[in-house]
Amino acid sequence: MSGPDNKMDIAGLLKRAGLRPTRQRMALGVLLFGDGDRHLTAEMLHMEAIQHQIPVSLATVYNTLHQFTEARLLREVAIEGSKTYFDTNTSDHHHFYFEHNGVLMDIESDMVSMMSVPEPPEGMEISRVDVLVRLVAKRQGPQEG
Repeated sequence: MSGPDNKMDIAGLLKRAGLRPTRQRMALGVLLFGDGDRHLTAEMLHMEAIQHQIPVSLATVYNTLHQFTEARLLREVAIEGSKTYFDTNTSDHHHFYFEHNGVLMDIESDMVSMMSVPEPPEGMEISRVDVLVRLVAKRQGPQEG
């Protein structure tokens, strides 16, 4: 899913999601959704905002990302306890995670097969299954000589 590419599309996207299109939400929305699917941390988006001379605090970026996630405009991908990415692609898919540089890359859901998923506890249902495939560079074997 490619995101909107202008401010009118962002305003409509926010309104359809039940969010008021404030100046800061609009500005961050243009950065998030204006250029196709992306994986960003709050810190990455904050740096982009600064580079685009958008006056916004890191706390506001976090709040906005969480509001967008609650409105289902973003998907949260937790990598480690302290590292969370926000994915503009909310479709059913999984991720490669490149450990050496912290980059996330989409894996289409039909590329991953699961034999079974455990039954959820009483009164609960599965909302989605996330698969994260961690990648490292191949180690070179001993040199033959």
